[in-house]
Amino acid sequence: MDESHSQSEAARDRMMREIGEGLTDPEAFDCSKLSILARGCDPQMALRASKMLPPLLGNPELVSCTDDDDFIAKLQARKWSVVFFAPGACRYSAANKQIPGARSHTRGWSLTQYRALVIEHQGEDTPVVETTDERDIIPLLKQALRRSLAKGQLETSPT
Repeated sequence: MDESHSQSEAARDRMMREIGEGLTDPEAFDCSKLSILARGCDPQMALRASKMLPPLLGNPELVSCTDDDDFIAKLQARKWSVVFFAPGACRYSAANKQIPGARSHTRGWSLTQYRALVIEHQGEDTPVVETTDERDIIPLLKQALRRSLAKGQLETSPT
């Protein structure tokens, strides 16, 4: 394994540990009828998070996208309980850098344009979660899922 790959894996391992550090409220609640659409920029982190997060969040459906074509198609296809922008995408946006996975029609977008797109296709009542800190993922997603449950947004997952 080359040094670059080892460093990338070590960074991913650190980020996964930090996600787990955010589990401060072990209260269980059933979110199995809810859904989260996530836009990140690292396919390996998306895969890891898709295995780790659902059981910690009450088992919502979690669908991750790492490019805008996929994200926009999924955003337009159905109603989501929560839309989540992963820390890596948020850090790129905060640094005024191109979020990896952008396409010609989204080149140069910040989270401001992505938020507007979410509102256009999902409505203003769909919680949008953004954070640059992995430790905040679980608490913020739990809060957003609770809001969705309270509003009765029990969108069922496709079978």
